[in-house]
Amino acid sequence: MVTLNKIYTRTGDKGTTRLATGQEVSKTSHRVSAYGAVDELNAIIGIARLHSAQNDRIDAKLGRIQNELFDLGADLATPLEPAPKWEALRIVASQVERLEQEIDWMNESLKPLDSFILPGGSPLSTYLHVARTICRRAERDTVAMIEAGEVVNNEALRYLNRLSDHLFVAARRANANGADDIKWVPGGTR
Repeated sequence: MVTLNKIYTRTGDKGTTRLATGQEVSKTSHRVSAYGAVDELNAIIGIARLHSAQNDRIDAKLGRIQNELFDLGADLATPLEPAPKWEALRIVASQVERLEQEIDWMNESLKPLDSFILPGGSPLSTYLHVARTICRRAERDTVAMIEAGEVVNNEALRYLNRLSDHLFVAARRANANGADDIKWVPGGTR
């Protein structure tokens, strides 16, 4: 467990922060950007949950996902190389598989899409769409970290990719199983 006795450390006063390993890095590093976006994603899911009381099943999934996002942040904040001197918390394949199972379950009751949909409808759906876009940014930031030469747990990247799909399908479920989705009308305002 983590113990936080002192909230400020002054490490960031010079534009740096420390990874889980203690390594000092710039706050603009790809790694910090990636886990920062995961933190932002977790916060917007917290806002979405303010609107999920009427849907216990979605709320329970979102609560579990929030916890897993802390796991993901810890994973991204702990470089694989050099290996830490302790067993680092990592996202595992079963977490990705659970997201896939939940996507399949939520998608069963939805009509197939015949157009792209616009973020909107219910408040819960709207916030889930915002969460989806932040998730995609976290995924892009993670890919940028990989392209910059950082070694990343592949399951972490897979988790982000699957989570954005999960949030999309959950947003449709939150819109009366897609009945309240707002369809994009290509060129509809010309």
